[in-house]
Amino acid sequence: MALETIDIIIVVAYAIALLGIALLVSREPAGHTKDTEDYFLAGKALPWWAIGASLIAANISAEQIIGQSGQGFVVGLAIAAYEWQAAIVLLVVAKFFLPIFLKRKIFTMPQFLETRFGAEIKTIMAVFWITLYTFVNLTAILWLGGLAITAVTGVPIIPAMAGLAVFAVLYSIYGGLKAVALTDIIQVVILILGGFAILYISLDMVGGDAGPVAGFNTLLGELPGHFNMILSEDHASYGDLPGIWTLLGGLWVLHFSYWGFNQYIIQRALGAESEKEAQKGLAFAAFLKLLIPVIVVIPGIAALWLAQNGQLPLDQLTQTPDSTYGTLMTLVPAGLRGIVFAALIAAIVSSLASMMNSISTIFTMDIYRDYIVKDASERHYVMVGRITAFVAMLIALVLARPFLGGLESAFQAIQEYTGFIAPGIVAVFLLGFFWKRANKYGAFALLISSAVLSVAAKILLPDLPFVLRIWIVFLICIVVGVLASLLTPKPNEDQPVDVGGISFRTHTGFNIASVLIVLILCAIYVAFW
Repeated sequence: MALETIDIIIVVAYAIALLGIALLVSREPAGHTKDTEDYFLAGKALPWWAIGASLIAANISAEQIIGQSGQGFVVGLAIAAYEWQAAIVLLVVAKFFLPIFLKRKIFTMPQFLETRFGAEIKTIMAVFWITLYTFVNLTAILWLGGLAITAVTGVPIIPAMAGLAVFAVLYSIYGGLKAVALTDIIQVVILILGGFAILYISLDMVGGDAGPVAGFNTLLGELPGHFNMILSEDHASYGDLPGIWTLLGGLWVLHFSYWGFNQYIIQRALGAESEKEAQKGLAFAAFLKLLIPVIVVIPGIAALWLAQNGQLPLDQLTQTPDSTYGTLMTLVPAGLRGIVFAALIAAIVSSLASMMNSISTIFTMDIYRDYIVKDASERHYVMVGRITAFVAMLIALVLARPFLGGLESAFQAIQEYTGFIAPGIVAVFLLGFFWKRANKYGAFALLISSAVLSVAAKILLPDLPFVLRIWIVFLICIVVGVLASLLTPKPNEDQPVDVGGISFRTHTGFNIASVLIVLILCAIYVAFW
């Protein structure tokens, strides 16, 4: 698909505007030197709208847009469970987890684990997260983003990745979290505009002269199997989305690990100007989450109808479903195509910038400051953070092809790697929050058991659905953590979380938003069960 002159002008204008705004918001008042709180937590001054938009911009990248559009073509609306269930998780995190994190005034998730279980657990998890974020997440986002750019423009994969890396570094490395979060407002607006453009055009083609609403009704009537949220056991994709267990099983563990205890995500809420703003931001993100399947999955379903009716290449899309979004982009007229392409770039670079910032925060605050240089100036630590972000991106750029080039599905590789430890991460935080007897021995035991049991189940029970495996391992981890804690000495007096001194009450606006989101999701599941 060729970009015409007007498309290129739009993309260049977007890039210049983003860089200019990032530079503007990164400036500090005269006489003020950027310290670690400024760089890593945006000076704890982020408003709710920046938090919510930045959460979604960090989350949505090439793998979501391309992968879920392709799954919309193959499976249908059931894949939306990954997005819609996350909306509920965001509300739970806002009400029950954020007050604990903010009360402890932490910069990072490993720092919380240190206050709760000691330095050993903090260091283990800091090293784990740095390794995972650099060698798996950042590398995969860069690789999949490069593939997306290559598929759309024909630019070779290495230059495409290099361009994305340079763009992400230029607009984020100086200003830190503040630059990332505030420019994510632009990223989300472009992402949603581009998504709705694809949605409208695809449904309009299905509807013909009757328009997009008629097109949606046509999809409902002619492809009813693609509008089932709960798949039956005889469905070809049951192994990935195992019916009712998609709603009741391990998918929740993955969501809580990602949205509740993931530095890459929760760092925005830690940078809020107040607990109330943080909670409002997560509620705003939950509303935005409701939109993502509408602008990504439904166009994939429309592509199936168009292919079956000879308007798109059926054989090509059937063999390579991940080409669905790129194929749909060929339907977009010049000018509007530039906005859609800019939306794709926005999704990729915002995720890259967010991941870089999280890597630099954990390394600087949990490793470098504690074990390498303990009493340096704030300016020194900020500089280390910038260097770390740059080096992490360089490592990802070098390793992307060797690590992921031979894999059938880079997205599935991410799920497998993170799924091995996700049950342990959720278990260690939940026990740390709500059971005072939990100690470092229990934490260590359940973290090890999470990895060992996940690998063993993968080898010994290869046919066990992914989300069921995670759920079973999570329950076992809870038992292991409890038993190991009971059989070993009690934690130090100052380590358990005193939830009695923390208020979990939320303001009226948050409560109304939560009820509305839950009702919308209930209506969706009832309508498309």
